[in-house]
Amino acid sequence: MSDHVLEITGLTATVAGKEVLNGVDVRVRSGEVHVIMGPNGSGKSTLAHALMGRPGTIITGGSITIDGVELVDQPPHVRARAGLFLALQQPIAVPGVSLSDAMTAAGVARADVASTLEHEAAAIGLSADLLDRPLNVDLSGGEAKRNEIVQMATLKPKFAVLDEIDSGLDVDALGAVARRVESATKEWGLGVLAITHFQRLLDQLHPDFIHVLVKGRIEKTGGPELAEQLEITGYGEFAT
Repeated sequence: MSDHVLEITGLTATVAGKEVLNGVDVRVRSGEVHVIMGPNGSGKSTLAHALMGRPGTIITGGSITIDGVELVDQPPHVRARAGLFLALQQPIAVPGVSLSDAMTAAGVARADVASTLEHEAAAIGLSADLLDRPLNVDLSGGEAKRNEIVQMATLKPKFAVLDEIDSGLDVDALGAVARRVESATKEWGLGVLAITHFQRLLDQLHPDFIHVLVKGRIEKTGGPELAEQLEITGYGEFAT
C-alpha cells in the first residue's frame, strides 16, 4: 500500500465574487480520516467544490497538491485522474449515461466493471437493479448517496472528499456506507476528507482529526473528542 499526501495550503476561493475560503490549510495522508465541521455558511461545501474544480468556484490563491503535483489550475477530470474523488452533497442525475460506462470512461477495465459494481452495491445494500439505470436517474436521495460510494469503491481513488454523505441516509444505510469507507482506508489506503454537521456519522466513521471551519478558515483542529465537545457547546466560542 503506497503512502500518498493531499496537501491543501493557504487555499482562498470566491463564489459569485464573494470570498468564501480565507486560507485553508489541511494535510491528509493515506489511510487517515479527517472531518470538516462548522456552522452553516462557513465554506464547507465550497471547500469540496474548490478541491474538485467545480465551475463557479474560483480559486484565488493557495495550493492543492497530491504527492507534490499541483492541481489548482487543472480541470476536474485531471484532478480525478490524479486520485481525487468527490461524493456530492446532492448527486447529479446524468440521463443517457450508464454507471458502467461512466466507470469505464474513468479508467475501470470494461471486463471487470459489471462484477465490481455488483459486489460494491451488495456491500452497502444498494439494489443491483438500480445499477442498470442511467447515472442517478430516478434514484432517491439515499440511493444516490449510496451510489456515490459504489463509484468510489469501484474507482479506488487515493483521496475521497465526502460532502455530507450522511444526509438522506437512514441509520442502516449510514452504517453500511461508513463501514465501507472505513474499510477502504485499510484496503487500499484511502485518505478521507469528510464534511458533516452531525456526530452520528462520526459514531460510525471513526475520524483521526476534526477540523473546525469558520468563516472560510480552519480555526481549531483536534481529535474525535473535539466533535463530542461541539455536540454539547456548538460553535459559540468561535463567534466574533
